[in-house]
Amino acid sequence: MAETAKLEKADNSEEFFSVWAIPPPDVNRRFKSLMFSLRSEFGGPAFDPHITVVGDLRLPRNEAIAFLHSAAASINPFTARISAVSHGAVFYQCVYLLLDPSPQVKEISSHCCSHFGYKSSTAYMPHLSLIYGDLGEEEKERASKRAEEIDAGIKGLTFEISLLALYRTDTRDKTTESWELVELCDLKK
Repeated sequence: MAETAKLEKADNSEEFFSVWAIPPPDVNRRFKSLMFSLRSEFGGPAFDPHITVVGDLRLPRNEAIAFLHSAAASINPFTARISAVSHGAVFYQCVYLLLDPSPQVKEISSHCCSHFGYKSSTAYMPHLSLIYGDLGEEEKERASKRAEEIDAGIKGLTFEISLLALYRTDTRDKTTESWELVELCDLKK
């Protein structure tokens, strides 16, 4: 009886999750190469290329998986387009590729947020981070320019997203070593 109660409690314990849109394999390899080059010059932890659709979720794992499947069931593959290389003021948006905030891309995030019961305090900014870190403003500017030098055709790159993933992402772990893929959903019907 005590064992069963312990197992139920473990199943209901909350973890931190994010929902990511995963680029197709060929584009993913291109992003990984760019990220590796930038990391060797500017530092920062390694992480998989992704576009955060919903972040900062705290739920039991089984609920998070169920919500992902529920949300993905009514989403078709969608197009993403890189509009710029940019940088931000927070660790997880240090240097990134800004995506066109098309109505379709924004609707995917809104749709998923509603399935997870997530309400953001800021407007959705679709992006794919290249570097996580606490770089100074000049260094971020240099890293942004370097990204454009390494991959001159990155701006304007258009690709189809057909995979959503649930990742365990405790953002208190800035090494990203504890982050893990939990579930994948193919959007191709």
